[in-house]
Formats: sequence, C-alpha cells, structure tokens
Amino acid sequence: MKKIKNETALLKKAIEIGEKYAKNRGYKGFSATDASKEKIEALYRLLVNDKLIHPLPADKEDLLSMKHKLALWIAKQLPEDHPLLK
Repeated sequence: MKKIKNETALLKKAIEIGEKYAKNRGYKGFSATDASKEKIEALYRLLVNDKLIHPLPADKEDLLSMKHKLALWIAKQLPEDHPLLK
C-alpha cells in the first residue's frame, strides 16, 4: 500500500464529510465519545454498502487499510486545486 501525500489530513476530511453523508443517509450520528476507530470502521462499511468504494479482501480488512481507503475516497471527491491534494 503506497502512502499518499497528506494522508492524515485527508483522513480527517474524510471523517468530517463521511459523518455528514451518514447523517443524510439516516444514521443517527456519532457521539462525542465515539473513538475514531469506530467512526472509521462505520464509515468504511457504509461506503462499501453504498458501493462508493470497493471492499478490501477479508484478510486485509484492518484499521490501517480502512484509513487508507477513506483517504483515497476523499482525495477523489475533492477538486483538483484543493490544498490537501498539493
């Protein structure tokens, strides 16, 4: 897995956008006490369920890979001139 530039910042943006997407889909939302690990897994599973990202193979489904997938997803959603992509 090749690390992408600004992956940590892209992941934060993916969680932010993903939470809004989940609420629009009818998810009750995340509480302030939810760990980022739980948010990442829930958002990953929602996006896979909605066929917005391809699922990871079952043996490669770990937190690090999910983070990477979310960062890739948001990088494709942002406009080309977005500061996180430079």
